[in-house]
Amino acid sequence: MSIQQPVSLKSQSVNFTALPPLSLYIHIPWCVKKCPYCDFNSHEARGTFPEKEYIAALTRDLEMALPQIWGRKVYTVFFGGGTPSLLSGEGIAEILRQVRMLLPLSGDAEITLEANPGTVEADKFAAFREAGVNRLSMGIQSFSDVHLKALGRIHSADEARAAIEIAKLHFDNINLDLMYALPNQTLGQALQDVTTALSFSPQHLSCYHLTLEPNTLFHRNPPSLPDDDASADMQQGIEALLAANGYQHYETSAFAQDKRRSRHNLNYWKFGDYLGIGAGAHSKLSFPDKILRQARYKQPQAYMQQAGLGAPIQTENAVGREELPFEFMMNALRLNEGFDPALFGERTSLSLAAIQQELLEAEQRGLLFRDHQRIAPTQQGQRFLNDLLEIFMC
Repeated sequence: MSIQQPVSLKSQSVNFTALPPLSLYIHIPWCVKKCPYCDFNSHEARGTFPEKEYIAALTRDLEMALPQIWGRKVYTVFFGGGTPSLLSGEGIAEILRQVRMLLPLSGDAEITLEANPGTVEADKFAAFREAGVNRLSMGIQSFSDVHLKALGRIHSADEARAAIEIAKLHFDNINLDLMYALPNQTLGQALQDVTTALSFSPQHLSCYHLTLEPNTLFHRNPPSLPDDDASADMQQGIEALLAANGYQHYETSAFAQDKRRSRHNLNYWKFGDYLGIGAGAHSKLSFPDKILRQARYKQPQAYMQQAGLGAPIQTENAVGREELPFEFMMNALRLNEGFDPALFGERTSLSLAAIQQELLEAEQRGLLFRDHQRIAPTQQGQRFLNDLLEIFMC
């Protein structure tokens, strides 16, 4: 392979001839109880929360965003949180009605809603499906009551099993979220959680390593967690078990049956565009001459007030050309199969020659494989993804 000379990013301009696919993210910020490991923008509902007022704010937010995405089709919708399943079925239906009125939503759009497996939420699954949700993502985390208690979850293992059975009556596209390397968890217990999940034949599984994120209770008061070797054994055991059961490990923490990959998340990982509405939601939007990142006001009350004033965006900035290689790689290198080299140019408008030096270093360190058809992390690159990404930091 011939080595091209590195090109200065300062000599290149952002100039898109075609814009990437667009997704819509809708943030619902309330939950029943804040989990000690959670660093998402979530707020305890403490009884009731202003559902109608919040939906009105979301609608106003979407209306204000229309000029920036005018005419662009939306291919996926994702309700995240917090706990979106706390909303009523009528509330979700109203949000999706407004989305369809205001946006050209693809006829086969993937519409995902995150749900907790508590009894109250499970009773609404039929209403969510009727509203137009066609993919349910359930935050199971574990099938062990001991580990659920350690994680601060409010549902039991029996409730989780019952909720999955109810979900299967209404949805044929279900993701189950699991976590491993939990406080005092053994390898056998981690594998048992996955085995139990497999007994329900979900179309998709997300298996996350528990991490101690800043600004969380676990970070301030760390529990006793498995060491690095034990955690690595769990990760390898989970990957082997899922592979043996026909699940494709297509992203760092994601496993899917054939043709059941998360289309919404794939758009993120391929550096597509997304409009985020709701408290604390983030957007990445491409224009012919720039890429903008936006963040909405985080506190629900402030967000609703600002949305009512027609100004829900708290911060907005253009992504500099020198930032684009890392921004792209931070997403695309999470895909175990990697990406077509042409995608880098399509999503950044930069020449691949601009990162030849970084690509060569990653190859020489055994973290990256590339040819004319594919750029992908090696197995070592998958294990040491942070080390691989650091090479592309500006």
